[in-house]
Amino acid sequence: MRRPNSRRRWRLLAGPLLAAGLGAAIARAQPAPESAPAILQDLRDFREMGRVLYVAAHPDDENTRLIAYLARGRSYATAYLSLTRGDGGQDLLGPELGSELGVIRTQELLAARRIDGGRQYFSRARDFGFSKDYADTLRRWDRQQVLADVVRVIREFRPDVVITRFSTVPGGTHGHHTASAVLALEAFKLAGDPKAFPDQLATLRPWQPRRILWNNGGFGPRAARPAAGLRLDAGGFDPLTGESFGEIAGLSRSMHKSQGMGTLGTRGAAVESFQLLAGEPASHDIFDGIDDSWGRVPGGAEIGRLAGAAIARFNAEDPAASVPALLEIKARLAALPQDPILEEKRGELDRALQGALGLYVETTVSRAELVPGESFRLRHLALDRSGLPVRWIGVRYPRLGTQAGEPEDLPADRAVTREATAALPADTAVSQPYWLREEGTEGMFQVDDPGLIGRPENPPIFPVNFIFEVGGQTLVVPDQPVQVAADPLRGEIRRRLVAVPPVTLGFADSLELFAPGASRTAEVEVTAVRPDARGVLRLETPPGWSVSPASRDFRFEAAGQKARFAFTLTAPTRAAAGSFAAAAEIDGRTYRNGRKDIRYEHIPEQVLLPVARLKAVSLEVAVGARRVGYIAGAGDDVAAGIARLGCAVTPLAAADLTAARLRGFDAVVIGVRAFNVRADLPGAMPALFAYARDGGAVIELYNRPNGLLTTQFAPYALRLSDLRVTDERAAMTFLAPQSPALNRPNRITAADFEGWVQERGSYFPGQWDPAFTAVLSCHDAGEAPLEGGLLVARYGRGYFVYTGLSWFRQLPAGTPGAYRLFANLLSLGK
Repeated sequence: MRRPNSRRRWRLLAGPLLAAGLGAAIARAQPAPESAPAILQDLRDFREMGRVLYVAAHPDDENTRLIAYLARGRSYATAYLSLTRGDGGQDLLGPELGSELGVIRTQELLAARRIDGGRQYFSRARDFGFSKDYADTLRRWDRQQVLADVVRVIREFRPDVVITRFSTVPGGTHGHHTASAVLALEAFKLAGDPKAFPDQLATLRPWQPRRILWNNGGFGPRAARPAAGLRLDAGGFDPLTGESFGEIAGLSRSMHKSQGMGTLGTRGAAVESFQLLAGEPASHDIFDGIDDSWGRVPGGAEIGRLAGAAIARFNAEDPAASVPALLEIKARLAALPQDPILEEKRGELDRALQGALGLYVETTVSRAELVPGESFRLRHLALDRSGLPVRWIGVRYPRLGTQAGEPEDLPADRAVTREATAALPADTAVSQPYWLREEGTEGMFQVDDPGLIGRPENPPIFPVNFIFEVGGQTLVVPDQPVQVAADPLRGEIRRRLVAVPPVTLGFADSLELFAPGASRTAEVEVTAVRPDARGVLRLETPPGWSVSPASRDFRFEAAGQKARFAFTLTAPTRAAAGSFAAAAEIDGRTYRNGRKDIRYEHIPEQVLLPVARLKAVSLEVAVGARRVGYIAGAGDDVAAGIARLGCAVTPLAAADLTAARLRGFDAVVIGVRAFNVRADLPGAMPALFAYARDGGAVIELYNRPNGLLTTQFAPYALRLSDLRVTDERAAMTFLAPQSPALNRPNRITAADFEGWVQERGSYFPGQWDPAFTAVLSCHDAGEAPLEGGLLVARYGRGYFVYTGLSWFRQLPAGTPGAYRLFANLLSLGK
């Protein structure tokens, strides 16, 4: 018997409320019943067969308005392929750089796609930092591997249209940008050729898109932009949410918080321009001549007609009324042959059917972290809110090849739960992002499993499938276990299941400096993840270094117990660098995992389990400063680097910048991008200038010229620019060889600029007062020398230094010459 309509009436959500809810769901990973607009969007996605792949180089390169228009406005399957994960960029949120930043930006892209409706792919290319030359980019990347990845994504996603964000003509933009367009065009021409990358054809088949276009929205060299071309209005709004595509795009782009990309939404007409790069010409629309209906599928025309009828009759006040029509479509779809795109469509239809039934499922566990081989309890819940007959057949565990539970009919609007016990397979890899499991190169991640290439993140470690029978047909609802907890401030928090080792390891510091031949004590902290953890701890030692003792035994009775074990490390008698890895042997298995938790409100919590390493650097370095004040900027690890030189480092707030407080410091360092993010600092600068005038040394690290909160960040005139030197091997010219910055207490030579990482520096000043002395000059190939990387000024009895050199990268990386030169800056006047 059907319940009264009021019992199952669902409100059509207003657009702003839906958008606000999306942001909360991203952080909490909280499941919510499909709203009526979401169900209708699922049905529209199912009806439309058009497919578009957007290609660019980095997180934030994508045109979120165009993606929102195509995915939500035209209901096309729309994907963004970012060749890199943005791990070579800078971080506005905190100190994470490199691979950790890449994980954050991966999740930010996924958060953006949840808003604009797109999908997300990646290649194995690593963001090695800013590149001025696309040819250099393709040399540092493995060109053939990245090209193979783009071909793989095209063959898997099978787009009708490929769109690049950037021109294939070099000049005027990042080398990665141009390289992304060049590779997209090459892949477009190869993806349909069975002779190209034939190893992929074991699981994929050749696919030729109809055309490839450049979305020339102001990027690339002006000479390459056509005066006229294909134009498309991507304005308008989504009636299901009440949001314009520009507003959706603003919300999506604002997920790039680590880059400070928060932006406003736009409304009204918004024309996008396109230029044909290859394939069939188009004059009116990017889909000219392409059948985007079910008519392109043999036997699919009737399915398209039925889908259109279901959409026309959909009642937002009574979604369950659509169930019979959806079951009819499902039966017809089952009769079509197996095909990856049709499998995707079956999933879309099942999602709409689940939403129309108001069928809620969840799998919860008491803890989110499991050791491989460990048994755990699962609680499965199913709830039918439609009142229509739904039979719960059971729960399938694909990794175990088993199914649990007996068939039973679900009562109306009453939750039914089942409990089961399972074991996480012993061969489950710990939950390190798949692209970080192996050591890569400067330009490439190493991924041994081809099936993972292109994926944005790891698949669930223990997938679950709920099996239902509805109207005589089988409905499979995929799920994964989560831990549910209540946070006093944020409410319900859900964490996905992760696999962890029985112990985690960590060095007290990730980098240690040694005098040649010297010995130092390094401590390894071992944390028990589970009780009764016992084993042997060793350090895997690089050539030329020695360690004692050879091993240490450990035993823990309770989970969460920690202990530190000391080892004596001895450096070679010459300058050298090496990497120690901590290794714990437990029951015949070796674990080398450290742990890093990344928590930001706009993305799900990330647990990283990299190899626990200590970089050891043997070098000759002296420093005259003993007490250093540090003023934090946007976030970096420079203060830790200063402490490694033997200095006592004191964090300073703006309120601390008084004559009395500063008097006891030998030097004060201002962190990266401080004047881009710290509105409280400009008013305190007179006190810092006075401190320098009275004999102190102020070292100011780089700021970006756009978004400066003050222009009075130096005692003399200084104008920043976008100038940078991206070649970390660029030769250094000593413009002021007698400067104390190059001579005391360490004599700086050309050898001190060997082994720098990623870049020399960025955002060098373009103009400065003659009171500043330019100490160094360097340049990228084919460019004029830049002299603004290190400026030193006498100011009264002290010094003021502005430097765009990338100390925030070099000091955490243990670059020896960078430590020696920075020690000299700290020692000015001493």
